Amino acid sequence: MARIRTLSCSCRPGGAAPLLLAASALVAAPAAPAGQEPVGATMDRLYAPVEIGADVAALPATERAALARIVDAARVMDALFLEQVWPGNPTVLMALEGDRSPAGRARLDYFLVNKGPWSRLEGDRPFLPGVPAKPAGAGYYPPDAGRDEVAAWFDGLTGDESQAATGFFTTIRRGPGGDLRAVPYSVEYQGALAVAAGHLRAAADLTAEPSLARYLRSRAAAFASNDYYDSDVAWMQLDSAIEPTIGPYEVYEDGWFNYKAAFEAFVTIRDDEETAQLARFGAELQGLEDALPIDPAYRDPQLGALAPIRVVNVVFTAGDANSGVQTAAFNLPNDERVIRDHGSKRVMLRNVQEAKFRHVLAPIAAVALPAAARTDVSFQAFFTHILMHELMHGLGPQEVTVDGRATTVRQALREASSVIEEAKADISGLWALHRLIDRGVIDRSLERSIYTTFLASTFRSIRFGINAAHGRGVAIQLNTFLDAGAVTVDAEGRFAVDHARIRDAVEGLTRRLMTIQAHGDYDAAVEVLETLGVVRPEVQRVLDRLGDVPVDIRPRYVTAEALAAER
Repeated sequence: MARIRTLSCSCRPGGAAPLLLAASALVAAPAAPAGQEPVGATMDRLYAPVEIGADVAALPATERAALARIVDAARVMDALFLEQVWPGNPTVLMALEGDRSPAGRARLDYFLVNKGPWSRLEGDRPFLPGVPAKPAGAGYYPPDAGRDEVAAWFDGLTGDESQAATGFFTTIRRGPGGDLRAVPYSVEYQGALAVAAGHLRAAADLTAEPSLARYLRSRAAAFASNDYYDSDVAWMQLDSAIEPTIGPYEVYEDGWFNYKAAFEAFVTIRDDEETAQLARFGAELQGLEDALPIDPAYRDPQLGALAPIRVVNVVFTAGDANSGVQTAAFNLPNDERVIRDHGSKRVMLRNVQEAKFRHVLAPIAAVALPAAARTDVSFQAFFTHILMHELMHGLGPQEVTVDGRATTVRQALREASSVIEEAKADISGLWALHRLIDRGVIDRSLERSIYTTFLASTFRSIRFGINAAHGRGVAIQLNTFLDAGAVTVDAEGRFAVDHARIRDAVEGLTRRLMTIQAHGDYDAAVEVLETLGVVRPEVQRVLDRLGDVPVDIRPRYVTAEALAAER
């Protein structure tokens, strides 16, 4: 892992002394609670160390210098995300930095992997003594507030006040009289955002790529204005060898409502050849939307104008993008206004996907599948389904009407929205792949492979934990397949696809999840999570046999290290 030894923090005054005392107690405590393995052993068991880098040799010196400054800005996202996860994180980090023992170094490394003192791949188990349970509302809401109080406050707001409070880019704090109020990120995280903005403007001055300079300057301005619309559009229109994504995006960390966006960064280099090969998929999106297996009234007759697809290789990631499980691809922005006006961009992280397939998925297939099915597992099927997953995030219901009130799927389904959306993207991705195979857009040789590779990958995702949106979303799909007989389990506990039944099961679940979204049906979404988002005994038996297979990768960003060494 590329260690970030110094993180700039925007710590707020108040409560620092008690936290510092608590952090000092952490450092003085034993390396691990009694009966618990050392954190270094946990990290080695859960994560396969890999070197991640990209070819930047063709970049002119000025572009390499700009790339280095973008990495500098990305590092600030680590500090911001730490504070968003838990306000106590910066103080605990300072205490861990002071422990130079081998056990202390291991705890610091694992803290940085998880962006806090909770093991994300073990159900957020605390691995440092004396820390509280991981707060479900993260650091977005007052520590003395309960979910019900905040939900009731949200429900009582209207108009612009409601939009600000439930929007992506505000925290909720108490005013002097104890009342709740929304605080813009530009105020809450002002100091750190100013530092990040300075790095972005410096990079913009160095680059000769006009679209990159425009994105960097507009994103720096958004950090101060709290209005991200123009910079999201600039990111959609980015046409540069350097492809950065930096700012507040995903809402998974907000376990209460999935409203608040977490800071993250992906610093990447575009793979022009692979990007050109996938460009044809963008032209298929409206046809897929028009054929979705839902009531035609819920289809969008005119998707956003842009749907760019980029294949990139990662140079560096930070914040929410580098917390526990490594992201393999993403579809952004999440702002429904931008999606409505301009569509969304799909970004495939090819070098990360290759590492996951080699170190994690192929070994899982050898355990979970019968020998006859393993030959159907391929990187091409893995890569193509991930692409289709990201494409399908932008299709289906987005803005809906619930009880006569215009809202969004995200706001209507609240904390259930991320799980339902991830399950929808997965399952409708399989539906779309088969439809494109029928139309000759994708070679029919992948027909068996896409289902078998996805089946093996369900065990990979469930190992992330059903407390995570991706893991629970996959559990919903696998249990649906089992109930429909579309996936079978043999006497040795190995799983296989019934290719005569799988397509109908895929279409049925696609219809069910998208209809829940179209109705904004919170109760139906929760029912799906509670009845299908579980690990059944036959699945657990396979998971128990995967003890020697890492759950995910732990990258060391060698290109970013080389850029830093050039200074």
